[in-house]
Amino acid sequence: MDEKQLVSQALSAALDGALGVDQIAAIIEKPKSSDLGDLAFPAFQLAKTLRKAPQAIAAELAEKIDASGFEKVVAVGPYVNFFLDKNATASGVIHEILTAGEHYGDENIGAGGNVPIDMSAPNIAKPFSIGHLRSTVIGDSIAKIYEKLGYQPIKINHLGDWGKQFGLLITAYKKYGDEATITANPIDELLKLYVQINAEAKEDPAVDEEGREWFLKMEQGDEEALRIWKWFSDVSLIEFNRIYGKLGVTFDHFMGESFYSDKMDAIVEDLENKNLLHESKGALIVDLEKYNLNPALIKKTDGATLYITRDLATAVYRKNTFNFVKSLYVVGGEQTNHFKQLKAVLKEAGYDWSDDMVHVPFGMVTQGGKKFSTRKGHVVKLEMALDEAVERAEKQIDEKNPNLANKEEVAKQVGVGAVKFYDLKTDRNNGYDFDLDEMVSFEGETGPYVQYAHARIQSILRKANRPVNLDNLELKISDAEAWEIVKYLKDFPTIVKRAADNYEPSVIAKYAISLAQAFNKYYAHVRVLEDNAELDSRLALISATATVLKEALRLLGVAAPENM
Repeated sequence: MDEKQLVSQALSAALDGALGVDQIAAIIEKPKSSDLGDLAFPAFQLAKTLRKAPQAIAAELAEKIDASGFEKVVAVGPYVNFFLDKNATASGVIHEILTAGEHYGDENIGAGGNVPIDMSAPNIAKPFSIGHLRSTVIGDSIAKIYEKLGYQPIKINHLGDWGKQFGLLITAYKKYGDEATITANPIDELLKLYVQINAEAKEDPAVDEEGREWFLKMEQGDEEALRIWKWFSDVSLIEFNRIYGKLGVTFDHFMGESFYSDKMDAIVEDLENKNLLHESKGALIVDLEKYNLNPALIKKTDGATLYITRDLATAVYRKNTFNFVKSLYVVGGEQTNHFKQLKAVLKEAGYDWSDDMVHVPFGMVTQGGKKFSTRKGHVVKLEMALDEAVERAEKQIDEKNPNLANKEEVAKQVGVGAVKFYDLKTDRNNGYDFDLDEMVSFEGETGPYVQYAHARIQSILRKANRPVNLDNLELKISDAEAWEIVKYLKDFPTIVKRAADNYEPSVIAKYAISLAQAFNKYYAHVRVLEDNAELDSRLALISATATVLKEALRLLGVAAPENM
């Protein structure tokens, strides 16, 4: 039973059932300082019913409550403050963690239900830039969190490999591209063509129209158009897979937009059969006025399909294929309106499962406050940034631990982990400025700081050179710093659920920082390896802390080196 339930039951009994356990649990608070207790009940809630001052109610309750399960229960003004039995609580939590190991916090809430996660989705023939990082690492972390809670995540890379931009790129290649040059350096050369043709199309409508015509050829199965497009796609995927390897991110399916190109006619026909399609200026739309949304444009006047047409086909395919309990789209916040339209069209078509589709938006990554734009050529390649992060990590490791045996491997774990952690510690809906100096620092609220706390614990355990004996383990919590750690450790399963409920890995990243800070504070105040009666208690405490730190980092897709 968690401590909220314990407190709620004791209060409900003292109130003779006037408030139920769940009602009480919903209003229990955590005091700002441990000196005031571990949990508090605000008696304001009962003032109107009992017609007494909150202070008087709190005083009466504190006297009446059965305090046998607590260290003490006291009234402080209008609050009833509960102090948990530190030794019993700590012993239970630490025993659970050291027994379960990495499975501490596992649940079977999902009961194996499928959760497709649409993530990463770079555009072929364009560089994999820092701008693609967020969708990739947020999606990967959510997959790990959902798996821990008993779901079956299905990571799908919905590659941007279809659309008018490829018609424009074919136009550029036919005009001034060179096969040998592109083969030698595919992404850079294709980017040059892309930037050049977009600048031309902006000035000359004829160029834009030529791009539109080439895309129409692609949609109609033109052999030459598809051959060039397939080549662009193949050389891009080779580049992308190398970068995914460095990030340590894998996928269950690479299904680009093109996969759905032959599935769009069925969805258009379905909408037509249900009398949802209306003609507007020669184009076909679905009216979404009752949802307070603009009409969804399903087919252009020239018959070409749009992004939403492909996404409708995608949604139906995923439901039919995976029978999902939830379908997540980890896509930038600028697409919020698109997903509202997508769900509304599906709802109009009678697909009530569209309620289980969730857009997981996120803010932008900028550099120097400026937005990245492939079209304008303002791109910072992610691979170069990762390599530089690893170099910076290696320099710092050299200074701290020059004789480290596997220095290069640890530098990769720290450098890449630093970039991922910095992204994931940012509240998902906020953006951030990409700054390697800040990311790779071993001080402050960073990935290396958390990794270093874990490595330090491993070093202490190696020096102790004695196993933690779980038989009859009874912890002695004699200092405030140790109690803070215990409370954080006890919170971990709740933190994992909160991260899942809000699709918010930052909840876990911030938790990891707080736990690492609590350990460092403890380490500064206590001689962990002092050979006395409480040595086993201290070793058990820090061993459990290392286990939870490592698991928190794993849920973020970040490694936890044993040495740093």
